[in-house]
Amino acid sequence: MPYPKVSIRFCTRCKWNLRSAWYVQELLQTFQDSLAEVSLIPGETGEFRVLGYKTEEGDEVVLWDRKIDGGFPDSKFLKQRVKSRLLEDVSVGAHVARETKSTTLVSGEECGQCVDCV
Repeated sequence: MPYPKVSIRFCTRCKWNLRSAWYVQELLQTFQDSLAEVSLIPGETGEFRVLGYKTEEGDEVVLWDRKIDGGFPDSKFLKQRVKSRLLEDVSVGAHVARETKSTTLVSGEECGQCVDCV
């Protein structure tokens, strides 16, 4: 398998499919020559985590966890985390490198009970 890579684990019951695909697009657009793989993985109920892997032997790096970090990341902040934790030597645009005050798109409120589709 190619490395480094990023995997986004998301709850399909919460309907976070499109949100997750949008993050994939954002990461591929910014790190197209640096990331070997970006994948979507259906996860547990209420889960939204972005995981990074530097090498096959390396440990999983938690780049974002909705429950711990309080919501969904702003794409700029997620890119900063990918760069700082996986791709330290990669140069990115100035807009990604600048610090930002807000780290999330929405509040960290707990999501409601997932409802199965009929």
